Amino acid sequence: MFSISKSNNNLSPFLSVVTPVYGCRTSLYELYYRLKETLETINSNFEIIMVNDDSPDKAWDAILELAKKDNRIKGINLSRNFGQHYAITAGLEHAQGEWVVVMDCDLQDQPEEIIKLYNKALEGLEIVLGKRENRQDNFFKKTFSKWFYKVLSYLTGTKQDASIANFGIYHKKVISAICSMEDNLRYFPTMVKWVGFKSTTIFVEHAERSKGKSTYSYRKLINLSLDVMLAFSDKPLKLTVKFGLIISFFSIIFGIYNLIKFINGDIIVLGWISLILSIWFLSGMIIFVLGIVGLYVGKTFEKVKNRPKYIISDLINI
Repeated sequence: MFSISKSNNNLSPFLSVVTPVYGCRTSLYELYYRLKETLETINSNFEIIMVNDDSPDKAWDAILELAKKDNRIKGINLSRNFGQHYAITAGLEHAQGEWVVVMDCDLQDQPEEIIKLYNKALEGLEIVLGKRENRQDNFFKKTFSKWFYKVLSYLTGTKQDASIANFGIYHKKVISAICSMEDNLRYFPTMVKWVGFKSTTIFVEHAERSKGKSTYSYRKLINLSLDVMLAFSDKPLKLTVKFGLIISFFSIIFGIYNLIKFINGDIIVLGWISLILSIWFLSGMIIFVLGIVGLYVGKTFEKVKNRPKYIISDLINI
C-alpha cells in the first residue's frame, strides 16, 4: 500500500508525533499517509510514535505493518489498557524530537493543522495548543464537556477550556518537564498547564469522527474528573473545612432559635427536633468528610506502592 521509506537513524528526529491508539485501527493507514505528507513539508527527519493501549481491534498488527514499511513509525504496545493519558506518557518518554506533537488517532485532530501549530511556535513560543473551531461532537457531549471543564477549572485552580484537548506542539524542554513529574495519576492537559512555559492557542479545524466511536463514556469522564481533582488539587479538603464552619454557624443560630421557642413555651416535646436534625445532618456530614479524606488516603496508598505508570509488552523501531 505504501512505498518503503527509510531515515537516517544516526540523527535525532526534528519532529515527533505521539498518538495513543485505541479502537481506531482502520484510521491508522490514512493517519500515516496524511502525517507523512504534512511532516515532510516541515522536515523529513521525523518520527511517528503510535502507542497501542491494548486496542481490541488488533491495532497493533496495523502498527507493525506500517512500521515495517517505514522505520520512522515507532510502535509501543502496552501490556493492557492503562488509559489514554498513560499511553501519551509512554509515547512522550520515548520521543526524541526537538518538537513534539500530541494528537488523537481518530483523525478528528487533522494532521494538516500541524503546519499552523509549528509556524506559530516559530514566533518564540514553547507550547502551541489547538483550539477546536466548530467542534464536531454531539450536543450532549459538548454540553457535558463544557461543564466538566468548568468544574475542573474550579477544583484544580487552573483555567481549563473545553475546546482544547491534547492536540498541540510542544518544545522538548516542555516534554522533559512533564516526563519528570512522578504523578501516578496522569492527565496531560492539566500537566501542560502546571509546567508553565510560553504558550498560546490558535484555532484549528476539527473534523467529524469518520470511523468508530468515542470510548469516553460519561461514567469514564466523571471518574477521570475525580482522579484529576485528587491529583492536582486539595481544594475539596479546604471546602469541607469551610462547609464545617458554615454548619457550626447555622447550628448556633438553630440552637438560639430553639432556646427562644422553649422560653416562649412553643416546644412541647423537649429536644426531639434538634436531636433528630442534628443526628441526621451531622452524621451525613461526617460520612461525607470521611469519604473525601478517604479518597486522598487511597490515592496516597496508590502512590506509596510506587507501581510503574505503564508496562510495555512490545516495541518496534525503538
